[in-house]
Amino acid sequence: MKNIEELKEANVGRLMLKYFIPAFVGVFVNALYNIVDRIFIGQGVGAEALSGVSVIFPIMLVMMGFGMLIGIGTGVYVSINMGKKQMDRAEQTLGTGFVLMVIVSLLITVVTYIFKVPILKSFGSTEETFQYANDYLDIVLAGTLFMIVGFSLNNVIRSEGNARIAMISMLLSSVTNLILDPIFIFWLDMGVKGAAYATVISMFVLMVWVLFHFLWSKRAVLRLRLKNIRIDWYILLEIVAIGMAPFSMQISSSFVQGLLNKQLIGFGGDLAVGAMGIINSVVSLVVMAIVALNMASQPIIGFSYGAKSVERIRHALRISLVAATLISVGAFVFIEFFPGIIIKVFNSDSQQLYEIASRGLRIFVLAFPFVGFQVVASNFFQAIGKAGLSMFATLFRQVIALIPLLLVLPGIFQIDGIWMSFPISDFLSAIVVAFMLTREWKRLPLIVGESNAK
Repeated sequence: MKNIEELKEANVGRLMLKYFIPAFVGVFVNALYNIVDRIFIGQGVGAEALSGVSVIFPIMLVMMGFGMLIGIGTGVYVSINMGKKQMDRAEQTLGTGFVLMVIVSLLITVVTYIFKVPILKSFGSTEETFQYANDYLDIVLAGTLFMIVGFSLNNVIRSEGNARIAMISMLLSSVTNLILDPIFIFWLDMGVKGAAYATVISMFVLMVWVLFHFLWSKRAVLRLRLKNIRIDWYILLEIVAIGMAPFSMQISSSFVQGLLNKQLIGFGGDLAVGAMGIINSVVSLVVMAIVALNMASQPIIGFSYGAKSVERIRHALRISLVAATLISVGAFVFIEFFPGIIIKVFNSDSQQLYEIASRGLRIFVLAFPFVGFQVVASNFFQAIGKAGLSMFATLFRQVIALIPLLLVLPGIFQIDGIWMSFPISDFLSAIVVAFMLTREWKRLPLIVGESNAK
């Protein structure tokens, strides 16, 4: 097949570019889901509504975390099996992954509905913002199945070498959201509920599209066959092991976000939570660009890992590290010079929100130049079967270094201490990850040899 020959023999640089462009467009428009909602809510409903929806962010992180656990785990294992020319095994992996997506989606929906009120309060909802958060969550939860199946299967589409189709998937879904948001929020005057309905409908469109691809599209390399829609326990364990690092990243992010909301309310009030919502939106766009690099390199690294091609793995990693650093440095410079312009996109009425968010954003990104290579390194560890290292690299930045800082620094520097916690954590993590990456780079021939001897 063309996709397989391309992964095996095409120039790595050109192949990375070919995969990066659709991946970037895909993740960029995917990031617009929450960002567009926040822009329309902030401008059309108000600053308190924006704060209320920002409370939901940790819950959305959990949903996306499970999507990453299954989607990335399935995608990487599919790539490895394709590299080994085990196409039947790749399709069995797809079938097992699909069953997991459905089961996990239903569990998340039921459990979150049952414990909805205490969850919202634990994540920082107050009397002023609870109703906004509750209205949005009630509707979005109904689309959990659409989100996880759509997101996860789209990652597998990318892993089989169909990056352009994966891009079209996200464009179709995000454009739907972009069109429906102003209709529901402004024209039909549905407020926060309108934003939630637009999001759920967009997720449904994505799910239908990706299912069509694996069931009937002639461009699909793999097929979702009825005989494979069952649990293979060995494959399930492989999926979970591979996907555990990005999952732990998302879950730890959710926990940190809950703690962060509590600290923000204590030292800055509801508007500080809204400011953090804006900062998260801005930062997520930058991180998504780096994630797109990972998406472009993952099929190449995974396939080359299965095919025992050490040099192609190293070549893809070199390109990713340089590009990620350029992206993070460029973002740092732009944000430091133009924070006010960015903030006003989300809300132009509240001067207090503007002041809190502008200062917070500039402090938050002080160590951004060190972030890019860390994201790439974590993906590299995961792609070569070092899930434990990938998880540690992620958790060190998100939990081990950050949580103590969030607990200590606000007591000394007030709200500035909250913002300062992030660049300090990023810098400390950069030192640790750089050491780990250097060591695994040197050991790569041995790692690949050991894996393929099994």
